[in-house]
Parts: sequence; structure tokens; C-alpha cells
Amino acid sequence: MEQLQDYTQRIAKQAREAAVELSTISGATRNKWLKRVAQELRDSQSELLAANEQDLKSGTAAGLSSALLDRLRLTPSRLEDLAQAVEQIAALPDPVGEVIEGGRRPNGLQILKIRVPLGVVFFIYESRPNVTIDAAAICIKSGNAVILRGGKEAIHSNLAFASILQKTLKEVGLPEHAAQIVESTDREAVGQFLRMNQWIDVAIPRGGRSLIERVTAEARMPVIKHFDGICHVFVDESADEQMAVDVLINSKCQRPGVCNAAETLLIHQAAADRLLGRLAEELQKRGVELRCCPFSFPKIPNAVPATEQDFRTEYLALVMSVKIVDSIEHAIRHIREYGSSHTDAIVTQNTAAAAKFETCVDSAAVMVNASTRFNDGGEFGLGAEIGISTDRFHARGPCGLREMTTYKYVVRGNGQIR
Repeated sequence: MEQLQDYTQRIAKQAREAAVELSTISGATRNKWLKRVAQELRDSQSELLAANEQDLKSGTAAGLSSALLDRLRLTPSRLEDLAQAVEQIAALPDPVGEVIEGGRRPNGLQILKIRVPLGVVFFIYESRPNVTIDAAAICIKSGNAVILRGGKEAIHSNLAFASILQKTLKEVGLPEHAAQIVESTDREAVGQFLRMNQWIDVAIPRGGRSLIERVTAEARMPVIKHFDGICHVFVDESADEQMAVDVLINSKCQRPGVCNAAETLLIHQAAADRLLGRLAEELQKRGVELRCCPFSFPKIPNAVPATEQDFRTEYLALVMSVKIVDSIEHAIRHIREYGSSHTDAIVTQNTAAAAKFETCVDSAAVMVNASTRFNDGGEFGLGAEIGISTDRFHARGPCGLREMTTYKYVVRGNGQIR
């Protein structure tokens, strides 16, 4: 226990020192590092895939679900997407030093509100090793040092990514401790970092609900988070049939094991006779098990009766709840009751219905005639994301560069006194 405490304190102190140094380093140098990371991801593809194969074999032997194995898996195309995401981050404007607003007071003082880094980020995540690079890229581009603690199921992949981070940081002259991977898989290490608010400014958990609940309960610093991704697609009475099919299938089936995949289909009773049969058929054709309310169950062959808990469940798999609602107000009430304020979509040709849904659904992202899968940092033009927040302070939705900053006031005078 004492050795682990010494280890975690050393990591945290090194991160704080790196954050101080980063605050003085130009955006051009940080961008140079990002471009080197992207190139190294391409050059080291075979080593990264070999390390990932070790994790996949261990995960299969440990009985990980197909959804978790999919999150864990690296492929050449996913590595190329990752490299491109890093290059996109490099191309984005540097948020550090941006003047958010400013003005001059009657006494001549100039008041400036300037964007600055948060400081040290403790990022704890599960399964998806590509997040190691996303998080490091976003944090360092925005002037923050980051402590990366991935899940034990991805340890070989994360260590391979960490070697790229360390190599490239040294090459371009950034502090070598700006991005550190926690090599210990001991759960107590997490608890120790969460108590180090003297060195760590914010914690960001990304993973299952139990992880996020633990971090929220134990952290002595602010936490940026979301708990569940219980996302809805509401097919309104005026919905175009093909659009409804396309949006629903993409929302549910394009990648079912992620937080912005749809888990519940709500359909207006006036559209159910016209559309529900085809929507159900298209979902079942792709292997989706449908768990249906009493009104939709008789209309869908091979369906399963839904329980109350089904509508509160983030499946992360090819399973979907179905409910017929009698109005848009009913759909909104259902989303308020059962949703998680993550991502909810409406398919409609009625502009008044779209406006009502936009106003009344209080989620981090509200989609009108578009897939829930678009709630993503890359798709929103942020380059990548370190997570999606359903909180209201200080960040909401995909968290990119600006969400990794705060601000300070700079006051410029000419000898004024109060």
C-alpha cells in the first residue's frame, strides 16, 4: 500500500509540474507533437495491432461480451481514423489564450476574459484503447497534462499507445510527463488519485455506470461525466417512411455497443399502422431483439414483452425497447421519465413538432431528422472528444478542446487605484 501511494503521488506531482510547463509552450509546438503522433500511429500499426491481439485473446478467454470486445478491438481502418482525428485536432484553432470577451471600464481599466487550461486531468476509462490517444491529444492541445488510467482488459494496447506518446513528447520538446499512463491495474490506485485534489484539477470517467458512480462518489475534484446512454428515436405521425427507417437503423445498428446508440423506439400511434411493421422488420432483419409495450407487442412477430426495467436499460447490444405513444407530449414525458439526458431524436415532417421536441427535450444533444450516432466530437467538428457530458456545469455534450479549458480575468490598467 505504501509503495502504491508513493507511485500515485509521483505520477500526480509529475503531472502538475508538466502542466505548469505546458502553460508556457506555444500552440505551434503542441501542433507539431500532434502531427508526429499521427505519423507514428501509421508507422507503428503492426506493433499496435499485435499488442491489441493480446488483449483480445485475454478478453475472449475472460468471457467479455461481443460489445466489449468490439470496443476493445483495433483494426487498420480504426487506427487510420485515429491518426486522422489527431490531425484534425492539430488543425483546430488553439483555445489557449483566446479572448472570450473584453471591454474597457469608465476608469480606463481593460477587462479581458481569457481562456486557460484546466490544469491536470485524471482520465479513467474502460475497454476502448483508442481513447488513450484521443484523450492525450485533446488534453495537450488545450494545454493540460493528463494521467491516463485505462482498463486492465486493454493494458497491452494502452502501453503500446503510451510508448508512442512518450517517444513523440521527447522528440518535440514537450514535458515528458504531460501524458502519463498508469501501469498499475490495482483498483486502489484509482481511489488514491481521486483523493489528490491538491495536484489534480478534474476527473473524467468514461465507461460503465459502476465506474462512473465510484468516481463521482470518491472524487475530491470536479467530475465531467455521463452515467447512461439511454437514447430514443421518436417517429412522429408525419415521419417520412424511408427517413424513419434510415435514421432508426443507423441509430441502433451502425455500432450498437456505444453510448450514442439508440435503445428505445417511440412511435406515434397515428404512424404505427403505417410504419411500425416495416421498422420492426428492418430491425429484426439485422438481428435486433424487440421488447415491446402491450400496444406494440401484438403488431410485431417474434417480439418479447417489455418490462418496466427494459425502458430504463442501456443495452449496448442488438436489443431495443419499443413503445407506442399517443402524442408528442407523451413521447416527451417518456423521455423525461426514462431517458438519461444524453441523445434523443425525432423523425418528423412537421416543423412545429420539431420545434416542440427541440425545446422540451432536455438532453445534451437533440437530433431532428438525424441519427443519434452524430452526438460525437468528431462529427460535431471538435476533432475528437474526451467524453460526453450530461451535466450542466461546466461542459455539456461532446467535450473537446474548449471544454478542457476554463478562463481567468486579466485586468490591464495604467496606475488606477480604487
